[in-house]
Amino acid sequence: MSQDPAPSRLEQAAAYLPSEPRKAEALLKEILSQPTKKDEELREQEGALLKLGELYRDEKNVQALTDVVRQSRTFMASGAKAKTAKLIRTLIDFFTPIPNSRDAQIACTQENIEWAKGEKRIFLKQSLEIRLAGLHFDQQAYRPALALVDDLLRELKRLDDKMILTEVHLLESRINHATENMPKSKAALTSARTAANAIYCPPLLQAQLDLQSGILHAEDKDWKTAYSYFFEALEGFTSQEDLRAVSALKYMLLCKVMLNLPEDVNSIIQAKAAQRYAGREVDAMRTVAKAHQNRSLNEFENALKDYKQELSADPIIRNHLAALYDTLLEGNLVRIIEPYSRVEIAHVAELVRQPVQAVEAKLSQMILDQVFHGILDQGAGCLIVFDEPQEDKMYDATLHTLKHIGSVVDGLYNKATKL
Repeated sequence: MSQDPAPSRLEQAAAYLPSEPRKAEALLKEILSQPTKKDEELREQEGALLKLGELYRDEKNVQALTDVVRQSRTFMASGAKAKTAKLIRTLIDFFTPIPNSRDAQIACTQENIEWAKGEKRIFLKQSLEIRLAGLHFDQQAYRPALALVDDLLRELKRLDDKMILTEVHLLESRINHATENMPKSKAALTSARTAANAIYCPPLLQAQLDLQSGILHAEDKDWKTAYSYFFEALEGFTSQEDLRAVSALKYMLLCKVMLNLPEDVNSIIQAKAAQRYAGREVDAMRTVAKAHQNRSLNEFENALKDYKQELSADPIIRNHLAALYDTLLEGNLVRIIEPYSRVEIAHVAELVRQPVQAVEAKLSQMILDQVFHGILDQGAGCLIVFDEPQEDKMYDATLHTLKHIGSVVDGLYNKATKL
């Protein structure tokens, strides 16, 4: 009767990880300490590095994880360059779930960039510089991120690496969008799409391009086109089981709300593709849609309060909801003041449940924008609303007549000169 082969040391360490992490750690370090020559031993060491990184990630041990990344360089000296580049990127990504580890992650990435420069590993250096630019972007340090991107673009245009060029242009577009430089953001996205069209674009990268396209169309208030791009992004992220699918779904729902079609939100949420992402993120958008459908400022404010993290943490959702809130407030104020020729500002503020000062400022803005005609009597604390002024057509008719008289006089003058 044949016996099962004895488990390898890596398998033993993986078995120890949940219950006896220190024993697993010792076994993984033992694997890494031994010299390797065979391919199997190299694969075992690669697995040991990843398992050790996962252990320190789960324990939130930043210093130990930094040491593992440094230790991986010894392995990289003997491994294939493409494989080692992926390994070090994976290890650096282990910092992301650890709270307050961003500075350590940036320092570790910079250290490895310097090492890659010294070893003349161009592909690894570029890959890590893209990652570093992304980390600066996440930390809202846009100036160093753009400086890195500019340097990378100069290098990549000489090498003509379309795949990395697509990633860098996409990152450039996101950074410029964050700094509200829309012309440069659109130009960078166009460059990214041009580079992507020249190669096979992986589904995940294509989904990121679609998401960014949707975001830029949303900035132009072209909600229908934005919705189409977000739908494509959702399908792409879903096929790769990427968590960014939730953001794409939220943006789709936002488009329906901004198109004044809040009743469509429920049908999208109940669709098969969206049901797997049910949760607070989707519930937040459903609540906003309901508040918009009821044209209720109170419900809208409650939604912003109850789902603060889901709605305010995302700058794209936050900015567009601020515009939606402004539109809702304006609509409510117009409805309230419509029957009056003179009304107290305090009474209007009470009806919309807003501070008097905020309502006064909004009414002032609406008068300047000619949403309605009126003045604010601040001494009496009242709004005086005028009837819509009737346009006197006599002035236009007079100008039209004078223009024709001018034409007749010019014609007579031309004839007189020919006599």
